Amino acid sequence: MTSALILVTAHVVTAVRGVWQSTDPVVKQRIYFANHSSHGDFVLVWTVLPSHLRAQTRPVAGADYWLGSQLKQFIGQSVFNAVLIDRNPETRQADPVEQMAEALDANDSLILFPEGTRNTTEDILLPFKAGLFNLAIARPHVDLVPVWIDNLNRVMPKGALLPIPLICTVTFGDTLHIEEDEDKEAFLNRAEKALLDLAPGHEVAETAS
Repeated sequence: MTSALILVTAHVVTAVRGVWQSTDPVVKQRIYFANHSSHGDFVLVWTVLPSHLRAQTRPVAGADYWLGSQLKQFIGQSVFNAVLIDRNPETRQADPVEQMAEALDANDSLILFPEGTRNTTEDILLPFKAGLFNLAIARPHVDLVPVWIDNLNRVMPKGALLPIPLICTVTFGDTLHIEEDEDKEAFLNRAEKALLDLAPGHEVAETAS
């Protein structure tokens, strides 16, 4: 019931549509890695997945936010079955990569935000953290799919109490895997480029420069 309400609300507020640009929504285990500008990002990715994929896909999210109230805890754990990560190295009791790997070993797919936190800057992307690289090393057989979420930061800007109805798109790019002997910097640069290539107007701006 709650998940159905969230789906309807996401569609009503954002008219979100999924664009499968270079891959298809097939039944296959994947790590969807996306840009991050709003707490609602994983909701949109989850919303546009077909129902048979949605049921086996779990978002990776910050425990500090999603355990911050009973309502958020219910949504994060009971509705989305999120993999909740303690982002504070001084207090965490579980290794984040191991948590994500365990979810993959249970045959789940993941929605991951490699920037590590919401991007509230003027930069199109924040530098990727090492988590995506470490997970790709730990489970190299799993497809990595770049996902660009467009316009959600304008629907729910930081500090806003109510959403602003605007059309959003979620674009899925071509799958990639870590290459043999590929180091962290090379892999993360390649993953960043795969994600940026999906951003509206990015290729045009890159060519013009």
